[in-house]
Amino acid sequence: MKLNGRTVLVCDCAHSMPLDGKDLARACGADGATVHTQLCRSQLDRFEAAAKGAAGPLLVACTQEAPLFAEIAADSAPQAELSFTNIRERAGWSDEAASALPKIAALLAEATLSVPPTGSITLKSEGTCLVYGTDERAIEAGRQLSGTLDVTVLLKNPKDVAPPRVMDVPVFRGTIRAAKGWLGAFEIVVDDYAYAVPSSRGALAFEPARHGASSRCDVILDLTGGAPLFPAHTKRDGYLRPDPDSPAQVAKALFEAAELVGEFEKPRFIDFKADLCTHQRNAKTGCTRCLDVCPTGAIAPAGDSVAIDPHVCAGCGSCAAVCPTGASTYALPPMQTVFERLRTLLSAYADAGGKDAALLVHDPRHGDEVIALMAQHGRGLPARVLPFAVHEVTQLGFDFFATALAYGAAQVVVLTGPTNQGETAGLASQVGLIETAMSGLGYGSGRVSVIDARDPGAVESELWSLPPATAAAPGLFLPMGGKRTLVMLALRHLHKGAPTPVDVLPLPPGAPFGRIEVNAEGCTLCLSCVGACPTGALLDNPDKPMLSFAQDACVQCGLCKTTCPEKVITLAPQIDFRDSARGAVVIKEEEPFCCVRCGTPFASKSSIERIVAALSGKHWMFATPEAANRIRMCQDCRVIDQVERGEDPFAMGAPRVPRTTDDDLRERAALAAKGKDGKGT
Repeated sequence: MKLNGRTVLVCDCAHSMPLDGKDLARACGADGATVHTQLCRSQLDRFEAAAKGAAGPLLVACTQEAPLFAEIAADSAPQAELSFTNIRERAGWSDEAASALPKIAALLAEATLSVPPTGSITLKSEGTCLVYGTDERAIEAGRQLSGTLDVTVLLKNPKDVAPPRVMDVPVFRGTIRAAKGWLGAFEIVVDDYAYAVPSSRGALAFEPARHGASSRCDVILDLTGGAPLFPAHTKRDGYLRPDPDSPAQVAKALFEAAELVGEFEKPRFIDFKADLCTHQRNAKTGCTRCLDVCPTGAIAPAGDSVAIDPHVCAGCGSCAAVCPTGASTYALPPMQTVFERLRTLLSAYADAGGKDAALLVHDPRHGDEVIALMAQHGRGLPARVLPFAVHEVTQLGFDFFATALAYGAAQVVVLTGPTNQGETAGLASQVGLIETAMSGLGYGSGRVSVIDARDPGAVESELWSLPPATAAAPGLFLPMGGKRTLVMLALRHLHKGAPTPVDVLPLPPGAPFGRIEVNAEGCTLCLSCVGACPTGALLDNPDKPMLSFAQDACVQCGLCKTTCPEKVITLAPQIDFRDSARGAVVIKEEEPFCCVRCGTPFASKSSIERIVAALSGKHWMFATPEAANRIRMCQDCRVIDQVERGEDPFAMGAPRVPRTTDDDLRERAALAAKGKDGKGT
């Protein structure tokens, strides 16, 4: 069978899945399909022939025997481009397998899409290892690693530690006060640092301690059992922290540490565009969403923007999920690829006759394992539940959920896993936001939900008890443009078919959409808000005092509110579906005030009147009517008028003559001379 330029081989796994070639071809929109029964065993020659004769990429609908197929292809057809997808556990092994044909067609269509390569960074470790512990176990661990790594043992508050018979690894005492870095580039600061005394007898003794010692290492093995040295420590490359009371965990950590020598490739998880960041302007803080949700501390302020350290970033994607502008975007793979997969999956499902799909979003590690166990030992997935794997479920944001629902998903269910514990704050905020939007449009609640369960039985129970829901008509728009553009395409499509469409949809505080409310009476049109706005939502007019607002560009960062000197701006989170919200709307305008001397317009009338009322006759610089009238002049005429009236601020008389030591000595000599001739006092 040919799909999207790929040759697709399908097997019903010894008739354990109800598959018919004609029905499958019809569902996939293909000319014909052959369903094999034992492609990995008795019909292996068919795979070999297909690999040799394939004119393009080859897709095999089996992942269990992928290693075997790859080995055969490497020997007989090394030029073959192989890929694999799983239709057995995800569709064919289910209590509703007879109704799963639309899902199988959708999974095959999605698998034919190509995933572009992503960037990476290199971590280099030369094998310098610090073993940080409290007792003899740390010394023994260091001894075991010393054959492959350059080991130093640091003991925290050691008590009655027996001296090693042979000091084959250096031992020190100290407490790590601060630590930063990553695999190959750790930096630590140690207090109470001291060498072990070679003459120790009975228990290790140490030389006089000092504080603030610093050092570098490539790997840290933490056996203290205390607080970790890093936030989200399980995601810090090169930092191993097993339970020192668990021999199995310690043995595993020793094995992993011994392997951490050489160069390692790490994906660059996030693409960041500083020019789109709305963190800060003019020393005023605006958006801090990414800083608030990053679990590893990889994000830090950097002037008007933030900086993301790719060495520390562990790829949870929370920053990309909550970023209102698209300054942070997920890159493994690019979100454009994720949206294209989403569109292909849901459209193929609908074209094959599927209805009211429930999208199950999961990561490949925890999610694939749970789905496999459900299929092997339980009821499997319902026929309308479409599994959709992403690298991390915490990368999902409002844009993903809105687009999925606009492309025809009736529901979206997110399956979190063990690695997401404590890192779902960003995901929860995005789920709450889309739920508010869908409820406000009349679609009801429960359109997007989270399953936080490790037990396959519990996950299976929740999936089979999903309440029925009707999907919106699938949108035909392409997943193009930036984050906000795509969100508005999806929302406007959902608004068009909404059960109860509204012109203005209120959103909770903190939502990245909305307008600003300006007390026009108190606004002086100083336009400081325009200079602070990082997205161009606030606009001025070079020809006259005017303040305009473009709601589509506002991300509710609050910089205008914090910058406004009159404090007349408030935020109003909402989505306005009216056409008028797509352009700029004038908030306030005035006629310009012209200089009373030369006639040049230079400020707004209300601003000048306010300044005159505040300063005229009340400030020493504007005490006289003539001086107060300078407020009504442009900056050039003020200077000219002041000079013409003889009030030159620089006319301060003759400068003082500098006095030197020589002058003082001469005066003393003169006084002394007067005293000698009797004329002095």
